[in-house]
Parts: sequence; C-alpha cells; structure tokens
Amino acid sequence: MAGSSLLLLIDDIATILDDVAVMAKVAARKSAVVADDVSVMTKVAAQKTAGVLGDDLALNAQQVAGVRAARELPVVWAVARGSMLNKAILVPAALAISAFVPWAVTPLLMVGGAFLCFEGFEKLAHRFLHSPPDESAHRAELVEVVADVTVDLVAFEKDKIKGAVRTDFVLSAEIIAITLGTVAAAPFVQQVAVLTGIAVIMTVGVYGFVAGIVKLDDLGLWLSRKTSSAARMLGAGIVRAAPWFMRGLSVAGTAAMFLVGGGILTHGVPALHHGIGAAVAAVSHWPLSGLWEVLTPALLNALAGIVAGGLVLCGVELVKRLTGRSTVQ
Repeated sequence: MAGSSLLLLIDDIATILDDVAVMAKVAARKSAVVADDVSVMTKVAAQKTAGVLGDDLALNAQQVAGVRAARELPVVWAVARGSMLNKAILVPAALAISAFVPWAVTPLLMVGGAFLCFEGFEKLAHRFLHSPPDESAHRAELVEVVADVTVDLVAFEKDKIKGAVRTDFVLSAEIIAITLGTVAAAPFVQQVAVLTGIAVIMTVGVYGFVAGIVKLDDLGLWLSRKTSSAARMLGAGIVRAAPWFMRGLSVAGTAAMFLVGGGILTHGVPALHHGIGAAVAAVSHWPLSGLWEVLTPALLNALAGIVAGGLVLCGVELVKRLTGRSTVQ
C-alpha cells in the first residue's frame, strides 16, 4: 500500500509538472504575441508621428542658434532632460484619459491634427511674409548677442532652454496624442508599453540627432584643418552643406506635418475619408495604378491639411487682431 501510494504521489507530481510545463508554454506564447503586438503598434505609432519629427528636429536645432560652440551640447542635453520631464507628465495624462474618458481620444487626436496643419501653414506664411533681409537681420542679432561681453550668457542660455522645452512640450503632446490614437483600443499594459517606448525612442532619437546636426559645422571645420586634401575637401563640403541640410529638414518636416495632420483630420471626418477612398478606387484603373494609389491619398491628405491649416490660422489671426496682437507679422 505504501509503495502504491508513493507511485500515485509521483504520478500526481508528474502530472502537475506536465501541466505547469504546458501552461508555461502557453504563457510564453501569449507573451510572445503581446510582445509582437507591442512591437507592431510601436512601429505604427512611430510611422504616424514621423510627421512631427522633421519639425521637431529642425526646431530644436534652430533653438541652439546663438549659443557658443562649446555650450551647444550642454544646452541640447538640458533640453533633452526637459523633454523627458515633459513626457513623464504627458504619458500618465494620456493613460488617464484613455482609462477614464476614452471618448476624448478622438477629439484630442483631431485637435492634434489641426494643430499640426496650423503649425505647418504658419511656417509657410512666415516664409512668404518675411523677406530674406529680415531673416539676415535676425541672425545678425544672434551673432551680436554672443559677441557682446556685457550680455549674461548664462541667462541667455537659460532663456534658450526654457523656450526649447516649451516648444518640445507642444510637439511631445502631439506625438503622445497621435500614439494614443494608435493604441486606444489596446489593453492597458500594451498602451503603457507603447507610449513609454515611443517617449523614450523619440527623445533619444531626436536629441541624439540634434546633437549631431549642431556639430556638423564643427566636424566640417575639424576636417578642413587636416593635412589630407580629401579630408579638407570633405570638411569644406560639410560646412557648405550644413545650412542646406537644415533647410531641407525644415521643408521635409513642414510637408510631413500637412500629410500627417491632414491624414488625421480626413480619417476623423467620415465624408472626407470615404471621398479619398472613392478617389483611390477611381485611379486604380489608370496606367501605373499602383503609383497613383499611393500618391492620391497622400496628395489629398496634404491638400486637406493645407486648407485646414489656413482656416485655423485665419481664425487664430482674427482672435489675435481683435485682442491687439498678431501671429503673422
């Protein structure tokens, strides 16, 4: 009897261990699926927020303008810390909205899309309403500030950092709002993982790239002082290309803002969304239909973004003028 009981006990233990192994495999598979879902959602969110990144990069790189070369990286690092603090506020706020007032996600996303379009249109308005001499005068003022020994450069840097962090807060809010719209239907744990992942990736990526951008001219200058003629030619090319690179980045960022912002707005308005779908179906019969099926929604989203940005800017400008201020001068 004792031997039989022992065998039964061993058999029960073996059965339990087998069940544990099976449950562990199931749990591992579920974890792998969750991890894969998080990875996919993070990629989708990163693609949707890419429209903000070009503007984010250009704006933050421009914020360092006027800072002495030796202080550029410390200033970028200070702004990066401020950006992480912004996201430490915005991510819990976004999760709270998703948990307690999920109906607010779509309106917030629409507001974020409208703001992207407004910001892009405001950049265009500034570009066409300000002459090159005005821009040259602004750059000359920055140079004079740095050269003036009577200016408190510590206070000047602090003002630069505060302004950059304020700008980052708005851009970070746009990124978090777009990301939240992407994962709004996902379980809470996945929302936390994706929002946190995007916050960290965007901050490290943006400010790491900004640090590289602001040091491009220094790299070019360092290479131009080398004894090798190839290095000197490369350095001279980098120095000449750096301003054009900044302009190209700004243009690409503005175009992406219309594409992404317009896409958010058209997706949120059923009539526009179905209209774009009908247009895509119509061009699917054209020659090179695959190309037109890609270009048509992009162009229509950009057009919608430009129109929306113009309307919002007109409304904001009207309010500003009624209160004695003007956004576009």
